[in-house]
Amino acid sequence: MEQSPLQVKSIKYYAVTGDSGQLIKRGFCPNCGSRLFGLRATANFLSIMAGSLDDPSEFHPAMDVYVASAQPWDYLNPDLPKIPQSLPSDILAKLEQS
Repeated sequence: MEQSPLQVKSIKYYAVTGDSGQLIKRGFCPNCGSRLFGLRATANFLSIMAGSLDDPSEFHPAMDVYVASAQPWDYLNPDLPKIPQSLPSDILAKLEQS
């Protein structure tokens, strides 16, 4: 898939310390407050919220993350790998290489 630049006029950020102990910046729409993405201080990728995409059907989940805190009513695809909390460093390294 060809990469295109993220074009946003302005983003509001909120920084938190993640489960890994690293800083995570969460990007929000300055008009409506919708969460758009997350950016780890030491990662080379964005975590994009599917609901922020014009057509999220183009993308398919590869794993379920933070399943330890999933709500009982949330459907978790039994065919996907389950990660109890944040992504382990080996998976993060693979994501940064792609």
